[in-house]
Amino acid sequence: MVESIVSTGLAIGCIYALIGITYNVMYSASRVFSFTAGTLGMLGGILGALFIARMGMPVAAGFLLALAGGALFGLVTEIVAVRPVLKSLDQHLYVLSTLALALMVQQFTAIEWGTEARPFPRLIDIPRGGFDQQFWLPMLACAVVIVGLELLHRRTLVGRAFLAIAEDTYAARALGLPERRLRMASFALAGVIGALAGFAGGQMLLAFFGNAPLLTFYGFVPVALGGMGNNRGAVVAGLLLGLFQQTANFLVGGIFASVAVFTVFILVLLVRPEGLAGGVTPRRV
Repeated sequence: MVESIVSTGLAIGCIYALIGITYNVMYSASRVFSFTAGTLGMLGGILGALFIARMGMPVAAGFLLALAGGALFGLVTEIVAVRPVLKSLDQHLYVLSTLALALMVQQFTAIEWGTEARPFPRLIDIPRGGFDQQFWLPMLACAVVIVGLELLHRRTLVGRAFLAIAEDTYAARALGLPERRLRMASFALAGVIGALAGFAGGQMLLAFFGNAPLLTFYGFVPVALGGMGNNRGAVVAGLLLGLFQQTANFLVGGIFASVAVFTVFILVLLVRPEGLAGGVTPRRV
């Protein structure tokens, strides 16, 4: 039982961490907290099931097409829901614009795909074991994303440009960096990461349109607890969240497990509003 709680908790925690990283990548480039991150995870699972199970494509082709769909939706988010808001005097309108886009895509998916949860195909044809692929695939995806982002930011000019935009948008603009193109690239990258989360976790979460609001909230928790823009903090917080959630499911189950997660989440933010790994933001006087 303990082994089941740990393996399931770590796997689901990695999915939450990937959605949290999706939030961070979009936020770092635009200072906009886009509520389409959970929808990207939902699309990754449904597109994977559509291409592989329904259309009979090879796993590699379905995987690449699912990621491409996530990248495309990331670009649409930037163009339709973020860019117009950045030109507005009241930039907090992104709460409505990104949430409206997420709900619209979620409802369209329910109409076209259906409202029933459908099985996600097994990606690797190996016998089931105690530590099955549905557990280690999300962990592998999370590790690849973390290492990939570290290498991107430290070893490439594009990654350093991303860091410059995240650090100071106005200074980066003054240096001649193409802010709009970098923002679009960041949203496309976030789309790939979000779709990867849904694809890698498809065997656990299934192909279900209702995963969007679940991932939107539970993916936000690692961001809040790990500190805004802190990907390492999001991973640690995501793993802790997954383990705590699965333990609560075992001990109390049902709606009480969600209540326990919400309660702990609120208590932690009351004690440390900047998150467990976040730094205190200095105030200018």
